[in-house]
Amino acid sequence: MIEKANFTDIKYQISDGVATITINRPDRYNALRGRTVDELLSAFKFAWVDQKVGAVILTGAGEKAFCTGGDQKERAEKGNYGETETGMFEIESLHKIIRAIPKPVIAAVNGFAIGGGHVLHVLADLSIASESARFGQVGPRVGSFDAGFGSAYLARVVGEKRAREIWFLCEQYDATTAERWGLVNRVVPADKLMESAMEWAKKVVALSPTAIKALKHSFNADTDHIMGIQSLAFDVLDLYTATDESKEGGKAFTEKRPPDFSPYR
Repeated sequence: MIEKANFTDIKYQISDGVATITINRPDRYNALRGRTVDELLSAFKFAWVDQKVGAVILTGAGEKAFCTGGDQKERAEKGNYGETETGMFEIESLHKIIRAIPKPVIAAVNGFAIGGGHVLHVLADLSIASESARFGQVGPRVGSFDAGFGSAYLARVVGEKRAREIWFLCEQYDATTAERWGLVNRVVPADKLMESAMEWAKKVVALSPTAIKALKHSFNADTDHIMGIQSLAFDVLDLYTATDESKEGGKAFTEKRPPDFSPYR
């Protein structure tokens, strides 16, 4: 586990019983490399065991992005998402801990929540968005996918038709649409985002921690079976990312051109 003093890709702060975890790579639109995921896992573990913490806010640094998923530039340069503590890109473990931590996770979406970043906010217990937030998926465009929580659980949140639209069209949606679809709980002005998220988090902290823990586990119970689907999906994804088809998506992204998947029909 990475110590808080050694964090480079995230910030971890505690105030009034609330842990705020900030993805701190604004120059990369808060995209995730291996180090980022390792640090996020450590931060969630610190929040889990800290008895003074009753709620977690997850957000991104800067005004442009909450998180834009896997760092495609890193992937193009190195063929993977960079070095990690275990040698694994542990995004699956990050998804699991957001659901498992017995304290509500509030996503404060301050800009683009795209790709894997979109999955993170979907997995959060509550989502509050700035008026400038944008939501969407890009996996099939860049040679990736999330066939676990990122799709199956998304369908529980917004309904089957809309979830399929998000994945099959790879378009972006504004905050007003996201709220109308039930993708976020509330939309607020950008300068009120963190204040509003903290207000919600403090309300949670004032409540019975045992009751909140039991309720979170109860809410999760109906969709816990997706975890098995997720494991299968990531097994397939590991194989898929080694193919020329997947590499075409990543290469096209870095070259800023439309991908050509026609040879793989």
